[in-house]
Amino acid sequence: MRLFLLTALTMIAFAANSVLNRMAVGPGLIDPIWFAVIRLLAGAVMLAVLIVARRVAGGRALWPERSGRVAGALSLLLYLFGFSLAYGALDAGTGALILFGMVQVTMFVGALVARERVPLRRWIGAGLAFLGLLYLLAPGSGANASLVHSGLMAAAGIGWGLYSLSARGSNDPLGATAWNFLLAVPVALALMPVLAVGTAATSFNGIVLAIISGAITSGLGYALWYRVLPLLGATRGAVAQLTVPVIALLGGIVFLDEVLTLRFAISAMMVLGGVAIAARKA
Repeated sequence: MRLFLLTALTMIAFAANSVLNRMAVGPGLIDPIWFAVIRLLAGAVMLAVLIVARRVAGGRALWPERSGRVAGALSLLLYLFGFSLAYGALDAGTGALILFGMVQVTMFVGALVARERVPLRRWIGAGLAFLGLLYLLAPGSGANASLVHSGLMAAAGIGWGLYSLSARGSNDPLGATAWNFLLAVPVALALMPVLAVGTAATSFNGIVLAIISGAITSGLGYALWYRVLPLLGATRGAVAQLTVPVIALLGGIVFLDEVLTLRFAISAMMVLGGVAIAARKA
């Protein structure tokens, strides 16, 4: 029961990032690039505190293995910037579904590039998930009404997929994540003047939402995930993440007055069903 509650709390934290971002960027409470950078800074501080506390308590070294850190930091930035910019128009649930689907497709392509053996069920699952995304983006949908923002969320999904690929095999995923955040900070600050769209004021409420997203639902959320994932195992962990777009949709309905459409429901069944098939053990 404890494991179930911790897993549920983690999935709620992941889904809350979509709701918080949409809540801040959608109505113009904060510039999306500002939101992304503040989220990154808050997450970096929280994760740094966690790895220092772990070290003081006699845990692992502060600096994990160096391989993959550059790729991790750059792909993290692609995710953060694409994610925030996309929520200028997308609903929370729609954005989460596009993100989730593209993460899975990217990891599938990564397996092909690495010449891993890909069983038939993964081909079927990835194909079904991709068809679900195409249906979601087909003419007549809310996502299609803003293909630019849908494309930005797809880019964010590719970024997170690459980030996940760069972290595979890490002996210290929490430490690697903390350093990816820290190393991404100076790059984000350098890019900020170039990328900031400047169409929204940076309000106090927007800053607070960005800090919550960075420190709590990202920083603490990732730390909790890396705690429960070894107990869940890879397959159950992948299945647990199927709930994230659904929780994001529910959050959008409750907090943002968004609505559940038939197209979203069908797309979600295709995308999440495809991921479930791909994650199933042989």
